[in-house]
Amino acid sequence: MKSARWIVATLWWLTPATALAQGRGYDWWWEGHPMGMMWGAWGIGMGLMMLVFWGLVIAAIVVGIRWLVGQGKQPRSDSALDILRQRYARGEINKEEFEAKKRDLS
Repeated sequence: MKSARWIVATLWWLTPATALAQGRGYDWWWEGHPMGMMWGAWGIGMGLMMLVFWGLVIAAIVVGIRWLVGQGKQPRSDSALDILRQRYARGEINKEEFEAKKRDLS
């Protein structure tokens, strides 16, 4: 009887893994495996973290492109103040009017 048990144990170790896996579900490998817990609540958390990560990457790319495009532009000046200065330079308004209107615009 001992020899029969020995033969069965030996044959079991020599049996290919695919033969041993027959009859199990498609997810038999995940049982007891550290990655198996990803399919529970951890999967939702990991999915959300992945979305946050890629959202930050895309936002950084957009901000970087906007910053690079904005480098060539001249800073916007106050057109009302420029017109006021031009009127003062042409003599259309005096200094008191210029100062009063400048205070109003500020």
